[in-house]
Amino acid sequence: MALHASPYPSALLCFLDGLSWGFIFPCYWLVNCLLGSCVPTSLEKRRRSQDPCSFSSLSVLVVVPLYLLLLLASLPFALLGFLVWAPLQTARQSYLYTHQPVSDKQRAAEQGAGLVPGEWRPQGRSFCFSSANVCLLPDALARFNNLADTQSRAGEVGRRIRNGASRPQIKIYIDSPTNTSISAASFSSLAMQSNAGGFRRTSSLDQRPESEPADTTPLITSSAECPAHSSPVIGSASDCPLHSEPLPSSNQDTQDCPLHPCSQSVPDCPLHPSSQSVSDCPLHPSSQSVPDCPVHPSGVQISISAPEANGRQEPPRNHRPDADTGSLDSRTASRESLTRFHGDGGGSGGGVPSNNTLSHRTSVFKRHVGRKRRHGDDGFDHEISAFFPANLDFLCLQEVFEERAAGSLRRQLHRYFPYLLSDVGRYAWRGCCSRFKFLNSGLLLASRYPILDAHFECYPNGRGEDALASKGALFAKVQVGTSSTGQRVVGYIACTHLHAIEGDAAVRCEQLDLLLEWGMVFRKATSCPVGEKGLEDQVAFDVILGDLNFDNCSSEDKLEQQHVLFTHYKDPCRLGAGEDKPWALGTLLDTDGLYDEEVSSPESLQKVMENEEARKEYLVYPKSKNQCHSQKGRKIPLKGNGRRIDYILYREDGLQPEWKVDIEEFSFITQLAGLTDHLSVAIRLAVATGEEEP
Repeated sequence: MALHASPYPSALLCFLDGLSWGFIFPCYWLVNCLLGSCVPTSLEKRRRSQDPCSFSSLSVLVVVPLYLLLLLASLPFALLGFLVWAPLQTARQSYLYTHQPVSDKQRAAEQGAGLVPGEWRPQGRSFCFSSANVCLLPDALARFNNLADTQSRAGEVGRRIRNGASRPQIKIYIDSPTNTSISAASFSSLAMQSNAGGFRRTSSLDQRPESEPADTTPLITSSAECPAHSSPVIGSASDCPLHSEPLPSSNQDTQDCPLHPCSQSVPDCPLHPSSQSVSDCPLHPSSQSVPDCPVHPSGVQISISAPEANGRQEPPRNHRPDADTGSLDSRTASRESLTRFHGDGGGSGGGVPSNNTLSHRTSVFKRHVGRKRRHGDDGFDHEISAFFPANLDFLCLQEVFEERAAGSLRRQLHRYFPYLLSDVGRYAWRGCCSRFKFLNSGLLLASRYPILDAHFECYPNGRGEDALASKGALFAKVQVGTSSTGQRVVGYIACTHLHAIEGDAAVRCEQLDLLLEWGMVFRKATSCPVGEKGLEDQVAFDVILGDLNFDNCSSEDKLEQQHVLFTHYKDPCRLGAGEDKPWALGTLLDTDGLYDEEVSSPESLQKVMENEEARKEYLVYPKSKNQCHSQKGRKIPLKGNGRRIDYILYREDGLQPEWKVDIEEFSFITQLAGLTDHLSVAIRLAVATGEEEP
């Protein structure tokens, strides 16, 4: 299959499409403005009530008639444009493939980091996936979800995702025989200076402390000036996470170490539980080991993950105060950026310019002795994070309906993801059914690995208002490496958005049937031997991401919960049909509370989601008769964790023989607070081949 880099097969058709849309756009814009003046968001209502000089009613009385007159004047031009635009859609491609080219030097650096298809490592690799519903509808429709400023939100969404995925990440694993929960320290931010060569990118398999414990300690060292380190390395003492300021280099004895109040005996040291010599601790230049020191692999294991510096990320030394970065990676920056974004109406100056500091998320996980990174009965980490995962490889977005917003989002994401599939779906009458499609599918797929093939199918059974959009499934095949025998190592990704109207369980079940059928057909069509040797591809993973519009707890969704999809694909948050794991959260937010101060920033929303009682105020729960009223007058259930309708599913069978897919971590993400009515989800999968490194 060929990737479509242009929406039309000829330049003439592209020109006619742009010309026809130019006639339609004034009418489209006026309808948006007209509805926008009549359907205010709760934030706009609050501002008007607080402004004693507000004349909102008078403004509506003046503006609405003006918009109506202009709308009537633009209708003839819109009709003429529509007569040209609608027939053109029969020739329009079902998606737009865009690739951000990189230089040979950058490509070589990325290949060394495993970001472009190189030789597949025998021990395997890990890959990070994320899914988010961003609600980028035309502004008039987004207001019914209590959201506005679609164009500005699109750019802000792209900046936040890019900033979250490109940040370094530090995780500290602590042995604990009694506590397996995530420590409160996991939600603190550690500010450190970011240098182009200050960190090396590691895959998640490299990060696992069990596999390479010796590789973790040097990553936290700073310089010879720091008394906690015995040899010069990259960075300065100010970069050391164990020190708050540079220390003199004249004395290397442990008595100058801020972690110890005296020279050799350290009974009060928080890192050593008993009085022992620290002479052989890697933090001190001497010769006796400290077995109980949590900095050693036997106690605390630290892994740092960060992307390699490349041309798509601006080096700190070239930073301009007016750069369009919109950094939201620190607690202060994110709060200020969100305030300014809403205060300025989300204009180009909506984001606070970032400085040269990146916020490094420090996650502390406590675990049972002798068990690998387990929490309760799960063999993987799970957390509520204020940031998208570092080194994010694949991103699936839903409800990217607005064409101009898609362009803004695409420009931001291309600064991190080289390969994108956007503008996915059909318009007008062509395609899946005879109903007219005003909107495309709203799907967008971003990848850091090359996309080999792609295909879109539209669900033919949409009903009601959902039938106005060409909702469907986007399938992609990506190349993640090359085996030692010359075979391509590939992965399959499916992005989808199911029917949304409540009570239409039969419609969603039929769409799930089609999703499985189309996926099987796509894999067969793209699995033909390639090259002179005629070698078949080796499949590393098969993943489904998207908004399925049903949860695993509602009694109304029993048909979907028992669908055969869950026998082929595994849901890491699910215990069984109708029962989620205790730590699983709902991903659908109550639109009435999107602008409350308690959830106004990624960090504040994260804190609310961590609190079982507090999150009942802001999540949508399955309908139940057992409800009580909150202090704000909302109905909340007595029990439950909310409606989880955003999914990431992965397949364990159908891959290469003896290859194994395992989960490393699962995250609920609050970084898009105030920009959408969904929580994002992310998963990191480790693909092990069963071989050993030679």
